[in-house]
Amino acid sequence: MIFKKIRWKNFLSTGNQFTEISFTDHATTLIVGTNGAGKSTVLDALTFVLFNKPFRKINKPQLLNSQNEKDCLVEIEFSAASVDWLIRRGMKPNIFEIYRNGQMLSQSSDAKDDQRNLEQNILKLNYKSFTQIVVLGSSTFVPFMQLPAAHRREVIEDLLDIKVFSSMNGIVKDRIRSFNEEVRNLESNKNLIQEKIGMQNNFIAELESSGNTKINANKGKIAKLDTEIGDYMTHNSIVESSLSEKTTLQEQLIIDTSKLVKLNNLKGKISQKISMITKDYKFFQENAVCPTCTQSIEDEFRLNKVADAQNKTEELNQGLKDLEETIKEEEQRERQFNSLSKEITSLTHEISQNNTKISGCQRQIRDLESEVQTITEQLQNRNSEHEKLKLFQKDFQDKTKELSTKKEQIAYHDFIYSLLKDGGVKSKIIKNYLPLINQQVNRYLQMMDFYINFQLDEEFNESIKSPLHENFSYASFSEGEKMRVDLSLLFTWREVARIKNSVNTNLLIMDEVFDSSLDGFGTDEFLKIIRYIIKDANIFVISHKSDLNDKFEHVLKFEKVKGFSKLRQ
Repeated sequence: MIFKKIRWKNFLSTGNQFTEISFTDHATTLIVGTNGAGKSTVLDALTFVLFNKPFRKINKPQLLNSQNEKDCLVEIEFSAASVDWLIRRGMKPNIFEIYRNGQMLSQSSDAKDDQRNLEQNILKLNYKSFTQIVVLGSSTFVPFMQLPAAHRREVIEDLLDIKVFSSMNGIVKDRIRSFNEEVRNLESNKNLIQEKIGMQNNFIAELESSGNTKINANKGKIAKLDTEIGDYMTHNSIVESSLSEKTTLQEQLIIDTSKLVKLNNLKGKISQKISMITKDYKFFQENAVCPTCTQSIEDEFRLNKVADAQNKTEELNQGLKDLEETIKEEEQRERQFNSLSKEITSLTHEISQNNTKISGCQRQIRDLESEVQTITEQLQNRNSEHEKLKLFQKDFQDKTKELSTKKEQIAYHDFIYSLLKDGGVKSKIIKNYLPLINQQVNRYLQMMDFYINFQLDEEFNESIKSPLHENFSYASFSEGEKMRVDLSLLFTWREVARIKNSVNTNLLIMDEVFDSSLDGFGTDEFLKIIRYIIKDANIFVISHKSDLNDKFEHVLKFEKVKGFSKLRQ
């Protein structure tokens, strides 16, 4: 992988004009400048454009230039496997574009997927590996020996290009999970079929043992219901005969209710007439003088009025008596008619109830006859039930065989899973490379005049032996000695990556390596290594020391002008 150039604008203290650095023009380049001039900006620009995070401990929003506050953009060009790549990333507006040979790749809906594609398929290394192989910073860089065990393993897996085993392990794990789900479903289906087989066996046994018994019992119930229907129908005939008689009688007693009303009105009028005649009779019998005009009433006239009143009264009383007899007869006919109506209604209701019961019996008979027919057909078709049982049994055998196959696949994948775990194939590969790694580390330590025997084991724990000390550890060294170990590991990782051709890159950037821990002698030895030992590399060193200018092919100087960082070449 050849990193060619990087450029940025409105990034940290850089203004709206692009600052560009070519990575391939010189073998060694020194970057100098005062504190705050922006000489370490290239580190943050590199990790931001590639991994969307700064190299130093800076919040991502703080990468945007605080004065312009927009149009932050970083671009990097590199080639890998004869393919030219351009990555563009920015803020306000947010930009993340990947170009392959000048053509922008289609962007997915989730930027995380594009970032994953960039790291896994294009760069083929993540942020941790990048900061162990390409960038070494004094402030935020975490040396390999200070990384947790899991992160050390990630770096080594990237170097040896064996992360594919981790991906394969994830695939196998997913398959095992899928197989286990299928096994659970198959076992559930198998148990369900087994239940069906048991139910079918019970059904056949019950069909053959109790079928005729049920038929005979149902026929007995049908006969009993037929008898009940006959009884109801006989009773209905008797009731219907009585109903007919009473209906005939009722028809004969048809009454005119208006006639009774008229008779009662007539009775009232006769009674009123009798009352008036009785009043006249009493008047002429008791009075000889008119009380109104005080004239005398002749006896003959008065006696004729009395006799006439008596005759009319007798005549009217006789008529009233005859009328009352007639009314009494009509009322008797009405009472008899109403009584017959109630009896007819009761008999009709009784017939209706019996008919309902007859319908219920007939419905039960139909159900029983249907059940008898079903049982008879089942008895006649026992062979079909046995065939159905055979189908269940075959299905059960197929599910058992399929379940066995799935369990074999799980066992096979479990074995593969054990091979792909950290203690499996990866461990064997790492074990084969450990002698080379330890040899290269000690080789670079000796070049820096640090004579110790430094060894890493399969878990990447160090053991250190020296002529002066026993049971030494990395933490026991001084800062300058730790720096020599860190640099030796950095060079070793690059050498291993070159041999393995996994993360072989031209770029190496070191930030303030000389300014912190290396003494003068160590600095000279280090410069010899990067000048004569590290081949096919473009090395950038960031430093405050101005006395190193003549020891590098090229010098880049950053200055602060009116609040903005400027690059002087």
